[in-house]
Amino acid sequence: MHYSILKERLLARFLRYVQIDTTADETTDRYPSSDGQRDLGAALVQELSGFGVDEVQQDENGLVWATLLANTDHEIPTIGLCAHLDTSPETSGLDVRPQVIRDYAGGDLTLPGNPDRVIRFDETPELKSCVGKTVITSDGTTLLGADDKAGIAIIVELLAFLTEHPEIPHGRIRVCFTCDEEIGRGVDRLDPARFDAIACYTIDGGATDLIDIETFSADLAVVTIDGVNIHPSIAKDRMTNAVRVAAHFVDQLPQRTLAPESTERRKGFLHPYTIQGGVDRTTIRILLRSFDAAELEVQAELLRTIARSTEAAYPGAKIGVNVTPQYRNLAEGLAKEPRAVAYAEEALRRLGRTAKRTIVRGGTDGSRLTELGLPTPNLSCGGHTPHSPLEWACLEEMKETVAWLVSLIEVWADVKR
Repeated sequence: MHYSILKERLLARFLRYVQIDTTADETTDRYPSSDGQRDLGAALVQELSGFGVDEVQQDENGLVWATLLANTDHEIPTIGLCAHLDTSPETSGLDVRPQVIRDYAGGDLTLPGNPDRVIRFDETPELKSCVGKTVITSDGTTLLGADDKAGIAIIVELLAFLTEHPEIPHGRIRVCFTCDEEIGRGVDRLDPARFDAIACYTIDGGATDLIDIETFSADLAVVTIDGVNIHPSIAKDRMTNAVRVAAHFVDQLPQRTLAPESTERRKGFLHPYTIQGGVDRTTIRILLRSFDAAELEVQAELLRTIARSTEAAYPGAKIGVNVTPQYRNLAEGLAKEPRAVAYAEEALRRLGRTAKRTIVRGGTDGSRLTELGLPTPNLSCGGHTPHSPLEWACLEEMKETVAWLVSLIEVWADVKR
């Protein structure tokens, strides 16, 4: 394939998208949890409607749908493409000021909005492959939003490219941009049957040429600690400080064997990531993660055991542990439609590149879609260090994913039912 993909147009799309604040908010039950997700979705509807994509709409839940109709006479399986509108609540996505570093010369990248934040060359091996390329960062006061606005930009650019090149044969392509993926709700209002596809691909990975074929299985635990509040002047033998109880609870969590700071590869973890409240009531949110779904119940029972021992240490406290499922490892579901991964590998081979199958210590909308019956591996999109002010992206890697998707669509076009 020798088609010319417009790199600067891809960059312009990405820069527009990251400047719309779509930070997810897990403290609300609204869907989507933030207005900015609807704002970005509405902008995408207008953009997609402008270059001949069909069935473009933002539904009542804020999800954006679009269809590129088949352009061949023979029947080709429908495939889906998916990316998410929201960004992580772990770092602000408000007033993102992207910095574009062209012909990156190597070395550390000091972020101008906060010079104490530095993307260090020696600590970031992926930067070495980006010397001479275009690197995009935030100014260090926010995240960048490449997770997953790089994926959105790639899909939109792909659709624009295909409408400009009708000589490229393709089947029906069904696209969805979801909401609240970062807080585990991305598929809550999405019926996979609406894709009407044989397979789907989330464009929500890192680096380049990676196919995520396994993800964590994931649950969320909310630990609620009720204390006894009374004026501190008369608190002796009467107050039970829920904040102090929470500190004790967190201190009992295994730090050397089940923390993200001390585990890697296939080892799961318990990750307390927010504590909110006061003397009367404090809540702790804890991520439960394992590649083995059965292990999640073991982790949950450990939390309940710690709750009981903490109540014994603080008799005035009452502790509840509420665990809700989030997503499951996509490996088993992918085995039911092996072409989803095999064709992605073949598409790269046709480009003279080699795919790398990877496992991801996290999850995607594809984890839930696969669990619900739509096989959905995850493809890389050029983003790095997500959820952090040190997040960055590489434009050339994003462009490579557009080319990968064009080739993938050609591979599927070679298939006859």
